[in-house]
Amino acid sequence: MRDRSHPPAGWYPVGDSERYWDGQAWTDQVRAPSAQTPWQPPAVDVHGFRHQAPPTQQWPPPPPPNTWVTPHRVSHGHVTPKSPGLSLLASFFIPGLGSMINGDLARGLGIMFGYFVSCLLVIIFIGIFGVIGFWVWGLVDAYQGARLWNARHGILS
Repeated sequence: MRDRSHPPAGWYPVGDSERYWDGQAWTDQVRAPSAQTPWQPPAVDVHGFRHQAPPTQQWPPPPPPNTWVTPHRVSHGHVTPKSPGLSLLASFFIPGLGSMINGDLARGLGIMFGYFVSCLLVIIFIGIFGVIGFWVWGLVDAYQGARLWNARHGILS
């Protein structure tokens, strides 16, 4: 069994106030936080990622239930490149789908809507030009959109 030493007695931050730890357990003494506030890092870094300030105390044990908030950590992961070939293939079968895969939902839906409306207008023969036009636009936009997305994120494709 491990022997855990207790932290020293003193005032510790709890929520918007401070509570007294007597070295063995929490007491009922609560006060407003002291005027001295620790330095807080900026909420957003130069890349636009949000950061959460580290917890001010790792120890003492948490106060009674419903007064302790456990901070969660956010993992930003790594950026996966978009495949121009996959976007082109998706738009080959369903015009606009490649643009949606690249994250441009509005443009992809516009291409898809225009393609299907043109398919309905094929009955009048004038729709054949729209079908071909929207299909080619979907192919080109999907391929170029993936390459632009990769370039914005510093990925060569």
